[in-house]
Amino acid sequence: MVFKRRDRRGWLAWVREMFYPTGGFRRATRYVIHRMRRLPDRPHRIARGVFAGSLIGFLPLPGLQFLGAWGLAWVMRGNVLAALLATFNSNPITTPFFAVGAITLGHWMLGIDTPLTAEAIGEGFARAGGDLWHNFLALFGPAHMHWDGLSQFWSDIYLPYFIGALGPGILLSLIFYYITIPLVEAYQKARVAKFKERSDKRLLLREKLAALALRGEPRKEPAETAAKDPVRDTKQGDDAPPSTP
Repeated sequence: MVFKRRDRRGWLAWVREMFYPTGGFRRATRYVIHRMRRLPDRPHRIARGVFAGSLIGFLPLPGLQFLGAWGLAWVMRGNVLAALLATFNSNPITTPFFAVGAITLGHWMLGIDTPLTAEAIGEGFARAGGDLWHNFLALFGPAHMHWDGLSQFWSDIYLPYFIGALGPGILLSLIFYYITIPLVEAYQKARVAKFKERSDKRLLLREKLAALALRGEPRKEPAETAAKDPVRDTKQGDDAPPSTP
């Protein structure tokens, strides 16, 4: 296959790539920005796609970020590919800090007095995961479903996280929107100028080659002269008059 890797990655390498790319986050970010700038679309449409993708990337939508970015970009008439690329603004290193800040802000906005500690967050995730597994097994057995852990997780963690992330997510996405427009415009103008420069160089080269070809081409006699004197190319001695004694 053309795009098949020469060295296969093991599952440990895949897990490591999820948390830290091989070239670092700086290289990955530069690559995403480079791909966005090269998108064949208007700058404002690309910027709307970046806004949609970055906003969805800030919200707690595990497994639904691509679908949510596509839907929001379609509603905003933005570039869908730019939206999908912009969802990579979240990474496993910065996301926990943003999540804690968003949950804290959400608790304040919703008036929740539950103390936010690492132990409480871990316990909430554990109880929600336990209820999910228990309810899954209950589908195939006589056990009753439990919703207490999921309900507490929704009210104490997920809903505050979503509400608290919405405001900062919109603000940061607007910043990305206004930054994207001049960057894409400058890149597209430079690309058009570079393409025009290359076209001018090709045209000048063709003109020089045509001039050299015309200068070195042998001159040809007109066809009328050859038609009037059909025996011009014969040997001179064959048609010469006999010499007098």
